[in-house]
Amino acid sequence: MSDKADKKRSEQAVLSLRVQPRASKNGIVRMEDGGLKVRLTAPAVENAANEALVRFLSERLKIARSRIEIVSGHTSREKVVRIDGIGDDKVRMVLLDAAE
Repeated sequence: MSDKADKKRSEQAVLSLRVQPRASKNGIVRMEDGGLKVRLTAPAVENAANEALVRFLSERLKIARSRIEIVSGHTSREKVVRIDGIGDDKVRMVLLDAAE
């Protein structure tokens, strides 16, 4: 296996996000404190918002959903998300570019 493949597998980003379910549209907003809020049209019932968050991040970052894991905050609006195979800097760059 090449060094490049090994490095990609070992890269990992951990994000703290605020999730707003039942928003009028999906999107990312930069908050005043520098954090990120993810707006989702999905309701916060029966894990729908969590699934929508993983799907949304997967589409934005162009990575497989299986690489994204909600580490904590499953029943809270404040979530910690781990993303495997992509570096912290790259994740923040892509998401901040998409922020409203």
